[in-house]
Amino acid sequence: MSTTTPTRPSVSGTSRTNRQPASRWLVLGVLLLASVYFLAPVWWLLVSSTKTSSDLFSGNGFWFGHFALFGNLHEVFTHDGGIYWQWLGNSAIYAVGGAGVSTLISAMAGYALAKYTFRGREFTFSTVLAAVLVPQPLLAVPLYLMFSQLHLVNTYWAVLLPSMVSPFGVYLARIYAASSVPDEIIEAGRIDGAGELRIFATISLRVMGPALVTIFLFQFVSIWTNYLLPVLMLADDHLQPVTVGVVGWQAQRAIGPSAVPFNIVITAAMVSAIPLVILFLSLQRFWRSGLTAGSVK
Repeated sequence: MSTTTPTRPSVSGTSRTNRQPASRWLVLGVLLLASVYFLAPVWWLLVSSTKTSSDLFSGNGFWFGHFALFGNLHEVFTHDGGIYWQWLGNSAIYAVGGAGVSTLISAMAGYALAKYTFRGREFTFSTVLAAVLVPQPLLAVPLYLMFSQLHLVNTYWAVLLPSMVSPFGVYLARIYAASSVPDEIIEAGRIDGAGELRIFATISLRVMGPALVTIFLFQFVSIWTNYLLPVLMLADDHLQPVTVGVVGWQAQRAIGPSAVPFNIVITAAMVSAIPLVILFLSLQRFWRSGLTAGSVK
């Protein structure tokens, strides 16, 4: 007469299923803390921009007081002869011009490093990687000394020219071109009689679209939020970007009766962040489509 021994549940399987919910809660808790850490300053900025100068120093800093947003906006755009408009225009010139040219240069350089074989290619790419690791503040003073010799200090070019070069953009374009632009498409274009420039402009740039959007976003944000380079290069208030201008208003706040009210400074800082939010929201669909296309390929 045969006897069957009862099967015991797997201890390892049970412990694995018990650990999974705990790990999920841990990840969720870390993500929640990170969200609070990053969103709390944004919420404080939004709430503070709706308050009067007296309400900023009374009550709860993370909740609304007397709603004065429209009055604050009017004071921002009319203070000091409406110079805030010019600061926004300068930032747009620096960010759009610098990011656009930088994206094109990065695409051309990255494509060449990925698809063409020439002497010194690996050394050139290693130099680009080394440039990525160099902190940008270290280059500010040498750039100032060089531009002062060229008589470009206190001009638009003093900020535009350094913004047109992005080693990280070249690196990203090279990696994306190597993995996403098939050599067969390039060869097919050559067989059809297309030149190298036409192949790059009509075929490769379209395939590299998601990478170019990423490069443009990174460079735009970097230029828009840059403070050290403009404050070194520009002495004229009418050439300064919005970052330098708002910090200048903050500095004036400590100078007696001519001080700029604190509610104007905070509202100006809030307005300066709106273009970045609009840019991310308008370009995120290109990011998503690029990620989906890359996964299918």
